[in-house]
Amino acid sequence: MNSGLITVGKVTGHFGVQGWVKVYSYTQPMENITAYHDWIVGGQLIKGIRAKKHGKTVIACFDSVDNREKAQKYLGKEIAIAANQLAQLSDDEYYWHQLVGLAVFDQQQRLLGHVDSLFETGANDVMVVKLGNEEQLVPFVMGDVIKDVDLNAKSIVVEWHEAE
Repeated sequence: MNSGLITVGKVTGHFGVQGWVKVYSYTQPMENITAYHDWIVGGQLIKGIRAKKHGKTVIACFDSVDNREKAQKYLGKEIAIAANQLAQLSDDEYYWHQLVGLAVFDQQQRLLGHVDSLFETGANDVMVVKLGNEEQLVPFVMGDVIKDVDLNAKSIVVEWHEAE
């Protein structure tokens, strides 16, 4: 994937007969994907997206796609946006894609692994930190567990002890 692109969803099916498609959104909340009007779908830049939340899903219509046959070529394709379309965050906020791949160190500078993925628990986000075949779950709680995130150094310092 191009480092300037962020995958934000996937086209999952048809919606009606006028070319609208169903979209599975990776954004939180799911309707945030509708704020982006230029999508890259299956490697093709599509401008002027019309998208909206519809019940428990998101639907979208692409310019010049006005029937199911024209929409067919987009089914199963991932949706990306240019990273510069993302809102600017404050200094202590991070997009998950910025954290994936960062090295995670304890306060004694011992490598615990690299961030493989993140997920929500309701109480807080959790990093999946992998070192070889070993995996640890580390709460992403700024201040208490997360002591420093340095995107330039590609590292995170945590106050965390491996499970025995």
